[in-house]
Amino acid sequence: MKNKFIYFAVIAALGLASCEPEFETEVSDASYSSGEADFSSYVAIGNSLTAGFMDNTVSRGGQAYSYPNLLAKQFKIVGGGEFTQPSFADDVNNLGGLTLGGQVIRGTRLVIDYSVKLPEPIAGTPTIEVSAGVHGAVNNMGVPGAKSFHLLAPGYGSLDGVVPGTANPYFVRHASSPTATVLGDAMSKKPTFFTNWIGSNDVLSYATSGGVGVDHNATGNMDPSTYGGNDITNATVFGGVYTQIVNTLTSAGAKGVVCTIPSVTAIPFFTTIPYNPLTVVTVAGGNQAAYEATINALNTQLYGPLKQVLTAFGAGNRIKLLSTTSANPLLIKDETLPDLKDQLTAALTPMFGPEVAADFGEAFGQARQTTAQDLVLLTTRPVIGTAPEDVPALINKYGITYPLEDNHILIPSEKTAIADATSAYNAAIKSAAATKGLAVADMNAVMNKLANGLRLDDGQIYTADYFTLAGSLNNYSTVLFSLDGVHPNPRGYAVLANEIIKVINSHYKAKLPIHEVGGFPGITILGSN
Repeated sequence: MKNKFIYFAVIAALGLASCEPEFETEVSDASYSSGEADFSSYVAIGNSLTAGFMDNTVSRGGQAYSYPNLLAKQFKIVGGGEFTQPSFADDVNNLGGLTLGGQVIRGTRLVIDYSVKLPEPIAGTPTIEVSAGVHGAVNNMGVPGAKSFHLLAPGYGSLDGVVPGTANPYFVRHASSPTATVLGDAMSKKPTFFTNWIGSNDVLSYATSGGVGVDHNATGNMDPSTYGGNDITNATVFGGVYTQIVNTLTSAGAKGVVCTIPSVTAIPFFTTIPYNPLTVVTVAGGNQAAYEATINALNTQLYGPLKQVLTAFGAGNRIKLLSTTSANPLLIKDETLPDLKDQLTAALTPMFGPEVAADFGEAFGQARQTTAQDLVLLTTRPVIGTAPEDVPALINKYGITYPLEDNHILIPSEKTAIADATSAYNAAIKSAAATKGLAVADMNAVMNKLANGLRLDDGQIYTADYFTLAGSLNNYSTVLFSLDGVHPNPRGYAVLANEIIKVINSHYKAKLPIHEVGGFPGITILGSN
């Protein structure tokens, strides 16, 4: 179906993202200066945050709003040189996504379908083929998915390594050779100034997977070649790799800015869905009588008996009866709890028989309800209330009658592992910067402020508020995140660029203009999709 845009005035106020970006006319003012910095060859290294990733992909239109591209436009005012980015000219319909050998391996960008007011992939098939990129070093060396040690890995841009997982499809599209490294290609541009924002993925993939991975600060594993995709990088490994990257970038005298890693659990991916999302609206569509009947039935048939049995084993605090008057928590599996599977099976066998009792024991041996200390992943929203595979009908609703799995929730111990790793990484980043006299953009502090409300120079307060579970748009015009809940939207990238500009102006005595954030697009809303 052909997409139809809504032109109502209220929607226009959102700042719709168009296929081709429009920037304000560039200005030239003698009062602007580069200060102690030389922007003649600016290179950016990093991951998806550097690449301009948003709405769960890189697209031709979205890439233009990458923070390095926004910085380069301001650098040009004071003599900055040409700034190139990986080519996405084959994204002819601005859909994003990726194909490999014609098979879709990443879906299209997310948009809001106004009829349902929820994010969904824009209709269409990606035209960005991994094997058909334009090869050669570029100034924006941000590679979505890259961890710190990937920047040093030969073969990370080899097409043959995509399927086995040793190469990155985005880097494959523009690597200068199959054996090139990201850092090597960056250095071939002979940078005089750089930004380095690498490290988020060293902990983010663990977080967005719900903690399904290994914390190598706990294992002590110092060999990143053995790490799984969702593992937390050992902090000592990170520090050594990061120092090597900075030493290389500054080896010819380049100045630059390094960025700290945000506290990933403060982003909308982890804060949108409350720990207690079971309400009269989400459970019964707003029908109070139906809601009360459902809650009473659940208490009688499941929660009451389960609490009684768990209490007999000294674990009654894992479950509380549901309320008909307030929001209720989710049912989850907590792998840190003692497993009472065998005890539950034995206790329930006389009542249900051995087969059903075994199913119940398996399901509820480590079950508990969520608390305010847990974080529900944004990707868990469509899972709540659906049926797990091979589960008896009596308990076949995820989060309500059957515990959500490890990959759906971040529990306190996982949050602690993430926070500890982030703190250690940021200490290493600041130490490397101090050794080389580099500027530091404290993105961790910026994101923490954003979670509580950040007032910008235009007077507008922006927050991390996102979308409600029920699907209504909420504070859409003041949200700086894209629809994936992790990456900024164009307006958000403008904020990040401005923060870096302020650091450059202060540290290198430059006079660079900042961007007018309100003039950048926000989310994309389609009348139909």
